[in-house]
Amino acid sequence: MQGDYVRRIVQLALEEDLGTGDVTTRATVPADLLARGYVLAKSPGVLSGLEAAAAVFHEVDPRVTFEPLAADGDRIVPGQHLARLAGPARSILSGERVALNFLQRLSGVATLTAQYVAAVAGTRARIIDTRKTTPGMRLLEKAAVRHGGGHNHRVGLSDGILIKDNHLAAIGGADRIARAVAAARAAAPHTLRVEVEVTSLDELDQALAAGADVILLDNMPVEAIAEAVRRTAGRALLEASGGITLATVRQVAETGVDLISVGALTHSAPALDISLEIELQRADGEA
Repeated sequence: MQGDYVRRIVQLALEEDLGTGDVTTRATVPADLLARGYVLAKSPGVLSGLEAAAAVFHEVDPRVTFEPLAADGDRIVPGQHLARLAGPARSILSGERVALNFLQRLSGVATLTAQYVAAVAGTRARIIDTRKTTPGMRLLEKAAVRHGGGHNHRVGLSDGILIKDNHLAAIGGADRIARAVAAARAAAPHTLRVEVEVTSLDELDQALAAGADVILLDNMPVEAIAEAVRRTAGRALLEASGGITLATVRQVAETGVDLISVGALTHSAPALDISLEIELQRADGEA
């Protein structure tokens, strides 16, 4: 991932947490106290966020060493050591919460994604994310989706064409889908696929006739999705979206759709339980 991006996010997070300084640590922890310890998994899941966690401690104090003992995308188990740290105790304590926030949040996204991916195993469907991400953390969260075995939809508004209901409402008219697809092809780079959102089989037929590359089936029942797959017959990629849960994703996948987008991967993933355990040691070697 781009180092400058990670550094900016980490700096903002530290500014938010540290402010003018960690007054508790400065008041209670001697300046010469050293520490070593481990980042510890307390729940099973999929790891993500090591790069950001390492960057946190580097920004707080370059004297802190952060040695990963696992890799992003690894399946982890309770009690597993994920990274080894050593350095000034004040610096480690000041960076602890922000580093764990990144690890817990991103590992939660990776873990939930892996659950969805496992639920559709053996079908043709790929699990993809959405733009429903934490502001400022999109690239990190999309990386976490990949670590969990999922795939990324467009990163932002500039790298993908997705004509949604409000775009169609703005164009208006009975032939709005055809005109929207034509307008997108005329105005956008030819390298971008044109995707259009539909809510009915009639709109699906219009999108197919207009030559859309990808058609998003929004909140359609499973029976309609299956009929959409039959009608499309490979002429476009089909993406199912809207309220799909772990309990329903397998049924959706078995219709034969190509893509299943799940906003919950990034907007509702529970944090994975990860902690930092340290041992303090004075500069003279006394524990």
